[in-house]
Amino acid sequence: MRRELFRLAAQASGLLGYMAVNMGDFALSEAYCIEARELSCEIGDLETELWACGTLSFSLYYAGRYDEADVCAAAAVERAPRHAQSIRLLVNGRARALGKTGDRRAAGRAIGQALGLSDLHDVPVGLTACISFEPYGRARTLANAVTSHVALRNTVQVLRDVEHIDDLVEHSASCWSRSLVRLDVAAALLQQRTPDIDHAMALGREALRLCGLTPISSVYQRSRDLHEQVGPWRDHPAVRDYGDEFRTWSSQPAALAMASSAS
Repeated sequence: MRRELFRLAAQASGLLGYMAVNMGDFALSEAYCIEARELSCEIGDLETELWACGTLSFSLYYAGRYDEADVCAAAAVERAPRHAQSIRLLVNGRARALGKTGDRRAAGRAIGQALGLSDLHDVPVGLTACISFEPYGRARTLANAVTSHVALRNTVQVLRDVEHIDDLVEHSASCWSRSLVRLDVAAALLQQRTPDIDHAMALGREALRLCGLTPISSVYQRSRDLHEQVGPWRDHPAVRDYGDEFRTWSSQPAALAMASSAS
């Protein structure tokens, strides 16, 4: 009974930590994740411990603390390198943070290890829910790899991976996942030798509309980054349209709170 109560408490804290990231409250998220990790350690619940560490890394990433996000995820992977939860730690924790710091070789290695573990554990093919305690499905892993490749400007790899998961993404119940993939593709289209501005801005507008009145910090940050990325083409009609829509979308109270936490 004690073990089950601790496990439920750890999972509740972990979920609250994850939700706090989506609200842009990174200090609160860190507190919840540490609590979840300590509760799960107390009963030797390795699976929940690793999940809590992955969520802490996720929080550090969106707080812009990329080196810490990588260190946090790497330490957890060392605890259980062949555990199914290490798929998430490697691709959502390590690879994305390493992409932001520009460590191309280490990011590629982390993605390869995550895909290798996916094969080892025969995970689902589809786009599993981000908030699930279950191991990442292969499409979810590739979606995270795409974000790392965008940061590293691996445009060809971004478009290749998205082609593999596009149908699964479009059938996902998560409007946020569909929005985030669109924003990643839009960023990649602008990185090409001949930027596809119209297509990128169309995807950006779709991403904003998918979230509507329910923004989350990850969508806010990537849509803001896209807005900054198109600065050199600010006089292009499609860029002006995206800018107008982004300013309207980001003026809602929930998005304004995220803007404050990100500044």
